[in-house]
Amino acid sequence: MAERLLLIEDEEKLARMVELELQYEGYQVEKALDGRTGLERALSGEFDLILLDIMLPALSGMEVLRRLRRESQVPVIMLTARDTVVDKVSGLDMGADDYITKPFAIEELLARIRAALRKRPAQAAPEERTLLRAKSLTMDTERHEVMVDGQTVELTRREFDLLRYLLENKEKVITRESLLDHVWGFDFVGETNAVDVYIRFLRAKLDERFGVKLIHTVRGVGYVIREE
Repeated sequence: MAERLLLIEDEEKLARMVELELQYEGYQVEKALDGRTGLERALSGEFDLILLDIMLPALSGMEVLRRLRRESQVPVIMLTARDTVVDKVSGLDMGADDYITKPFAIEELLARIRAALRKRPAQAAPEERTLLRAKSLTMDTERHEVMVDGQTVELTRREFDLLRYLLENKEKVITRESLLDHVWGFDFVGETNAVDVYIRFLRAKLDERFGVKLIHTVRGVGYVIREE
């Protein structure tokens, strides 16, 4: 069955062009031209991925994302005309999976969509529930929860996926290239320092907040979670 995409974009000509290109690639596409309508449709749970413009009438893209993340971890790619680090980091830190700056080539958008869809968390059966641990940290992979010393840690989906891969390979040094392949996907087309940026995010939320030393850097190689 074809994946269903929701495009929340108020520029009607751009929205129509993107819709036609995505339909040509075999996706089912629904459009919403303002943030409030887009949020209502996004919360329906009917979509596999959402393309979300930042500058929207009725409700901004950032507010749509903030409210959506209260209830759903559906992949979200932000569409932005603002090519600033602050806007990009804000969107990613609020739970976006990726961003693309306008104007963009449709081939780049398609690559980012494929990567985001490939990294969707699978629904785990009850017997597949896994608890991953390191020191005082516990990750419940089924509930998508992380706790340290009994306190819940709010992570974006990308941060969760990165931490999970490191925990699954605890005590093993993982190269940046391997992390990009397994967490971002083979056709990731973003910045090559994405791993380092997200490691900083995790350290701020885990190591610095709780005074633990979980994520270690192996200079010139990559990263490792160690118990010692």
